[in-house]
Amino acid sequence: MRAFLIAPLLAFALTGCITAAKTAVAVVTLPVKVVAKGVDLATTSQSEADEKRGRALRKAEEAAGKRQREWEKACKKAQRRGEPCPPAPQPSSD
Repeated sequence: MRAFLIAPLLAFALTGCITAAKTAVAVVTLPVKVVAKGVDLATTSQSEADEKRGRALRKAEEAAGKRQREWEKACKKAQRRGEPCPPAPQPSSD
């Protein structure tokens, strides 16, 4: 009869030990995780660098295309007025 009463108490005691062990592991591994995250944020992988360079190139190409379209529009207006076209935009040297 006592075994039926003691068994549930032992089960609660064991779950407390498991929880304490999990907490101890979390506390011990936390500094390692923080340092690893800091290193990851501080460094740039080759693929990240390539993506950044690709974005910069696309942005430069879009800006050059916009300047070209604006020049073509200004040139057409000047030709309708009988004036020479303004100087063409120079490609950027990135």
